[in-house]
Amino acid sequence: MRLRTETPADHEAVAAVVTAAFGRTQEALLVDLVRRSEHFDPHLSLVAETGGRIVGHVLFSRVGLQGSGPAEVYALAPLAVHPDHQRIGIGSALVEEGLRRLDAMGEPLVVLEGIPSYYPRFGFVPASQHGMSPPDSGVPDEAFMIRRLAGYDPAIVGTIAYPSAFYASEALGP
Repeated sequence: MRLRTETPADHEAVAAVVTAAFGRTQEALLVDLVRRSEHFDPHLSLVAETGGRIVGHVLFSRVGLQGSGPAEVYALAPLAVHPDHQRIGIGSALVEEGLRRLDAMGEPLVVLEGIPSYYPRFGFVPASQHGMSPPDSGVPDEAFMIRRLAGYDPAIVGTIAYPSAFYASEALGP
């Protein structure tokens, strides 16, 4: 398996992997909308390749923070591995590589809404433990998580504000 930064030539394959992993197009639309926004950092859109085929993808993009600290932090969304290649460490490798890159950039933290039984293995904990809130009060506390990085400062607290791409993908996707 090879991990690398996504290129424009990968977009179609990434969309296929994300759609297969989630069983719907909404998350693939999110990836496409984020790519076309000012919140996209091409260095943090990563693919996993095996045998010349893209089998996994993870996207880290900037989201707003209303509170103290920086005006933006990074969010992990989505993480996708093709169903034929799940449960062999590809998703873990993608997350770890993205976190390593963000740590090297001096970022303070990463937020996500995700499966509470999956993400703690990477050091994610409920965001409420560190004064962070989701943009929607309907998100279960255990599903809204943060991972502190080397640049973390406990004075950073507030509410995450997702960019419009997150809401547009919900409206457009099935």
